Amino acid sequence: MKLDHTRLCQILGHEFQQFDLLNIALTHRSAGTPNNERLEFLGDALLSYVIAEALFERFTTASEGELTRLRASLVKKDTLVEIAQHLNVGTYLRLGSGELKTGGWRRTSILADAVEALLGAIYLDQGMDACKTVILQLWQTRLERLSPKKIEKDPKTRLQEYLQSKQQLLPTYQVLNVNGDPHEQHFEVECSIPILKSPTYGEGETRRRAEQAAAESALKLLKL
Repeated sequence: MKLDHTRLCQILGHEFQQFDLLNIALTHRSAGTPNNERLEFLGDALLSYVIAEALFERFTTASEGELTRLRASLVKKDTLVEIAQHLNVGTYLRLGSGELKTGGWRRTSILADAVEALLGAIYLDQGMDACKTVILQLWQTRLERLSPKKIEKDPKTRLQEYLQSKQQLLPTYQVLNVNGDPHEQHFEVECSIPILKSPTYGEGETRRRAEQAAAESALKLLKL
């Protein structure tokens, strides 16, 4: 293992037996192949499973909806970026020249993907128990401060439930524009509801995030 990976492994609490897996997990597609895209796919599924199991065991009386919201709060991109910053992942990334020039080591999507790829690499390196141990260690503080009653529903859900309670028509969302490369897209979305004279708008790195932003704007206009 390269010396500059030592600190990363210490924070992860995992010593790789197959060093190539670590290198691949830290290699962005812009640097060529092999890269971390497949490991990211695997890590995403592993993280969702481990967090779901931990929540199921911790909150024995929580409803399915509460557990779903809790899990979403822990596996969302923002949380992954916080974990990446804790690990200082950007320092270790292997990027192509284009990403290096544009500061790819700070790009939130790249950082979040790298964390998931690291989890996938740990699983392939030493199995499920090792992967689970790392995830629970990295997410321990966040798990301990969670409360099912304190997790607010997302804006789209809140808007829909409000409109249903008022027996109003549900909102419609329309994508107005999509910019960027397939792996770095930016969405602009319009939200229309009859009880508001004008539509609201939202932007985000995914269609879902843009819709949530547009719904949040609608909630503000409704003073909710």
